[in-house]
Amino acid sequence: MRFLSQLSLLLVLCVSSWALHESDVGVVDWHKKLIGVPLSGSISTAPTFHATGNTTVVITATDNNVLAVLNPEDGSVLWRYIFNPEDRIASFFKSKDRVAVLSGPGGATLRTFDALHGHLIVEKQLHSPQLAILSEPHYLGKFVVFSPKLRDLYVLTNGHTVSCIDGDTGGVKWAWSSPDQTSLVIHTHLLLTNDAIYAVGAAKSIASYTLHVSVLFPTTGELLASANLPSSIANPLREFMVLTRDDTDSTHAIWLENGLIKSLLLTPKLSNKPSTVKGAGYAQILDVGLSEHGQLVATREDGASRVLKLDEDGLSLTSLWQFENSARSKDNADSIYAGGLDGLGRPYVSRVFWSHKHEKGSTDIFAGHLGAGNELGALFPFDTKFHGVINHVAIDASHTPSGGVVARLLITTSSGAIQLWQEGDLKWTREESLATTTLAEFVELPERVASEANLRIGIEGFVSRVIRQISDAQDFPQYVFNFVKRFVTGSYASASSPASVPSSANETPSRDAFGFRQVIIAATAFGKVFGIDSSNGEILWSRVLGLGWAAEIGGRIHPVKLYVTRTVSDGGDPEVVLVTQRRAENTLVDTVIFHINAVNGEDVRRTSKKSDVFEGLDIIQGPLVEGFLLQTEPKAVVLLDEFLQVYLYPNNAATQATFAKVSSALSFPLRTNVEGRQRIQGHQILLNSEVSDKPVAYTTWSLNLPPSESIQQLLPPASRGPVASIGRVLGNRTTLYKYLNPRLFTVLTVSPTTNMCGLYLVDSTKGTVVYHVQIKGHGGCNIKTALTENWLVYHYFEGEVADGDVGGAKGYRMVTVELYEGEVVDEKTSSSDMSSFSEKSLQLTAYEQAFVFPHAITALAPTSTKFGISSKDLIVATKNHRIQSFQRAMLNPRRPKRKVTAEEAEEFLIEYDPILPDDPHRVLSHNYEVANVQRIVTAPALLESTSLVFAFGLDMFLTRVAPSNTFDVLSENFNKAQLVFTVSGLLLAIMITRPMVERKRLREKWYQ
Repeated sequence: MRFLSQLSLLLVLCVSSWALHESDVGVVDWHKKLIGVPLSGSISTAPTFHATGNTTVVITATDNNVLAVLNPEDGSVLWRYIFNPEDRIASFFKSKDRVAVLSGPGGATLRTFDALHGHLIVEKQLHSPQLAILSEPHYLGKFVVFSPKLRDLYVLTNGHTVSCIDGDTGGVKWAWSSPDQTSLVIHTHLLLTNDAIYAVGAAKSIASYTLHVSVLFPTTGELLASANLPSSIANPLREFMVLTRDDTDSTHAIWLENGLIKSLLLTPKLSNKPSTVKGAGYAQILDVGLSEHGQLVATREDGASRVLKLDEDGLSLTSLWQFENSARSKDNADSIYAGGLDGLGRPYVSRVFWSHKHEKGSTDIFAGHLGAGNELGALFPFDTKFHGVINHVAIDASHTPSGGVVARLLITTSSGAIQLWQEGDLKWTREESLATTTLAEFVELPERVASEANLRIGIEGFVSRVIRQISDAQDFPQYVFNFVKRFVTGSYASASSPASVPSSANETPSRDAFGFRQVIIAATAFGKVFGIDSSNGEILWSRVLGLGWAAEIGGRIHPVKLYVTRTVSDGGDPEVVLVTQRRAENTLVDTVIFHINAVNGEDVRRTSKKSDVFEGLDIIQGPLVEGFLLQTEPKAVVLLDEFLQVYLYPNNAATQATFAKVSSALSFPLRTNVEGRQRIQGHQILLNSEVSDKPVAYTTWSLNLPPSESIQQLLPPASRGPVASIGRVLGNRTTLYKYLNPRLFTVLTVSPTTNMCGLYLVDSTKGTVVYHVQIKGHGGCNIKTALTENWLVYHYFEGEVADGDVGGAKGYRMVTVELYEGEVVDEKTSSSDMSSFSEKSLQLTAYEQAFVFPHAITALAPTSTKFGISSKDLIVATKNHRIQSFQRAMLNPRRPKRKVTAEEAEEFLIEYDPILPDDPHRVLSHNYEVANVQRIVTAPALLESTSLVFAFGLDMFLTRVAPSNTFDVLSENFNKAQLVFTVSGLLLAIMITRPMVERKRLREKWYQ
């Protein structure tokens, strides 16, 4: 028996290992390594070119909390460092070969990296996060200055503490803290000269802010002087900056005061008085990244702009250049200014704007070292309809021997794209908004069919397919010969080979033989929707979602729901409906629908051309409360506004008639707050209402939670695929029938007073709690759940399941629950067809088991197949950036806690082990680093054995798995020729022996 148990365990662990071979990497999977959309709001986090040695790189921080370095030649990621969510990047600063980053509350942690290779050199916590002084924006009060002679760093944190850090060891040489502790003064900049360190900031006054400077001795940190200097600054974030000039060792504080630019030369005794730059009517001063080279850009109220520079003596600020022809007009968008250096350290200043007149981007570049009058202009074909507007520009320029300037522009767009342009040519584009994907769904592609005239792409109906097959079979011998040739030589699609792709970029995508090639519709938080080829990860199409009337005042589009409303089986191209919330700058919220052709991204409503911004339908003047898809014919999207009025899309006679037939059977839960207590209330649809001319939802039941519990999350019923078996036959020939209730939804609750978390499975028709568990929460209730058929899996940290098998010890837990009909085996209640109001609806048995899980996870999902015949694996994304699969047999809650009996061995049950094995052979992501996965989506292929797995978050990853092995596909090394010859030989033998047998029988009859 022990041998049989071990053999069963070995067989279970070996199932589906075909997908994990090293040879499959890049064949059956793909990986998109993303960094996120750059944080372009501050110069201390925005993308910038940086020359280290003979190599130029692009450094940026992103809103996914990533510090990344890109190769400007092709846009590839040289290295990236992913910070934890609680360790938010505040700012980064660069020297020749190093990058320093301050992160966390108040800039609590300092890290330095090798700029080219990303090696972590120093990691030092400068203060406890609990002692941080929070400020907005987050970068305020954090600054780093590199010592030019030593490896030391001078670091400003919390807005009031300056530290001298050893750049090699991270040791603190000295630290100084302002006595004010930011109650009235917050320091924002550090400047280093040979004689002093200047901590410059702003002090609060009655009407405005006053310039404040603290002077420290570089060697000891001794305070030399501290004073509020005569000034009046309205907004220190936009109207104040510092300039230095290395060749003169001079340092200036620059600020804007009543339309005048004022400058103050800083000295250790703070004895100088401010001077005023010639000219008035200035609107803003801009740090374009050349502050260490004594240059800035100042714009006037009429839109004109000037480049200002510290003079040769470093004593005053003078005008160096004025950009001709104001870019602020009805023909041009607002200008964006950027500064950069060439290989010799010479500065360049660029002005970039979008020209409505030319419908192109325009750039003007000023190079001061070329002499007066050297401004170079050029146009580049930036497509604002596909990428939005330009949000940020970084420049890298070089001087050619002929006297020209070759400039590279790195552009960040409002749609989240990063582009590099050189001399009007687009070199590469990174669609980093994909790192903010919130919704994604698989959509099957139509198959590729051939017409008599030529190849065309479309849908081939049943009748046309039969006619074509009959036509192909008219020459029967040739048909048989071609079939045998394809079979023997393998000249057909293989299940382990990449899905086929179009031979031409203009060719419409079509399905491959096994259905591995599908379209992934991905909607992002930056108002852009993509169609991604599931076979290779390439973007088939993308559309910018329009703001409608809010385009004039600005706003954002937030995806909420994504429904597949038409599939290839319905005829025609597949379609999806994207439901979004439009939040305008004036705080108005509307619900907008976008109806999209999944194959080519066109507007199904035909109100927007493919070359234009995609404009949606304003369906609700207000926020969306709930929405769901009616799986009827025709399909319809049902939406509810804040008054629980019902809206249909499409709203026509057919959908209204269908909705009227099924409305009485609809029931759904909503979160409510009644008299200060959170509740779950069930609702149904009332078609005829005296209150409104629209159908209205009304309350049918209410689930009252304990007073100390609040609702953390309400998860809608999981979409249930086909169920191949409704029961499980046990080893003793009895049967456990699955409890299949499609109306179950999950509620997660949290109780701050008792430090307990709750998980409820509730019937949406009458609010009955089917399953409930209380979990001890430690540091929050971060519970991940997955529900399919009668199987519930949830994961949490350090908890203790009531009456559980694994409790008390700290660590991660994975709990698996299976629900079966009745209270004993062989009891069948037909739960899938039973009404929720039946007295037998609560006659069920829950089998549950807890396991110690090796890692924290960020997402989990079960596999899904076309007919539900294959067993289901659990796919999890771990915090160590891996995608891993766990077999259903390992998570079976009926695993015995003793030696397996013969009857249990027949069910392939294995002995219970409280620790789930961390098997590297079950890692689907191979050696890829799939970072910060937020959700896993699975979809069936045409092969019943195979399921597609798509994970997205910071990165994107897709692979395909076969939980029950590829039982419906011949293996690659199967000897097809031998099979054909064997069958042919048997057929030939039958043809030869059959006449002989008949003659023998005839002779026997004569003798009879």
